[in-house]
Amino acid sequence: MTAHATGSPIGILAGGGLFPGAVAREIVAAGRSVHLIGIEGEADAAIEAFPHSWVKWGEIGKLLDELKKAGARELVIIGSVTRPDMSKVRFDLGAILNLPIVLGLMVGGDDSVLSSVVRFFEAKGLTVRGAHDVAPRLVLGEGLVGRHAPSGEDRKDIDKGFAVVRALGALDVGQAAVVTRGHIIAVEAAEGTDRMLMRAADLRQWGKGRGRKRLGVLVKRPKPRQEMRVDMPAVGARTIELAAAAGLAGVALMADGVITAEREAIARLADENGLFVAGIRDVAE
Repeated sequence: MTAHATGSPIGILAGGGLFPGAVAREIVAAGRSVHLIGIEGEADAAIEAFPHSWVKWGEIGKLLDELKKAGARELVIIGSVTRPDMSKVRFDLGAILNLPIVLGLMVGGDDSVLSSVVRFFEAKGLTVRGAHDVAPRLVLGEGLVGRHAPSGEDRKDIDKGFAVVRALGALDVGQAAVVTRGHIIAVEAAEGTDRMLMRAADLRQWGKGRGRKRLGVLVKRPKPRQEMRVDMPAVGARTIELAAAAGLAGVALMADGVITAEREAIARLADENGLFVAGIRDVAE
């Protein structure tokens, strides 16, 4: 049973995956209404369970009009997207009127692009909210997800992994790393966490002959100065499956710095595969 909706609806610009629907359910459960705007080719049809509209890449004017018609003054941007082929994008009038700004959004690394996106919508009178603000129950806090816990050696790898992401993240490199007994096995780049884990699976020689089936950790945390409103690190069940396939001992996620829409599935997979998943404070923060 949900609370009675109060106030203006919160707009959700929806990409792919489970997060748009999960965030929408949390908002509704808290007593607010929502209006989702799905990006065609990115968002799932599941968003149609809520008040919604669809837009194509380039339909900036339509996007702003739909938010205005819905009465939304706040916007959450959530879900996976791929950078569009700009040669195939057809800009509407709203995009053309903002063309210098829109083209500028496509330039630079992820951090600069996402910060520009926030500034663009805020210049249009919208308040951009993070998923962690409107759906705090999706944020992973401190503690275990499942029954397994990291060992003392795992904690050393976790500390080193946090340090790696802090250092490289300042250069807008990535949010995750794999560390095995002090060896940096892989660092996330443009391919994302899951593909990084596939690379790490080819480097399991670090665990051979060490007397332990599972060895090493995946560490994930926000980069320094990351725009958390639109790019908070996320973890799903698939990541846990790949960490298990790579032979890792566990997954360490910075407490209060990572969100998930699949907490129960993550706990089940961790227990079934004998690895830990834990929200852990970065002692250097």
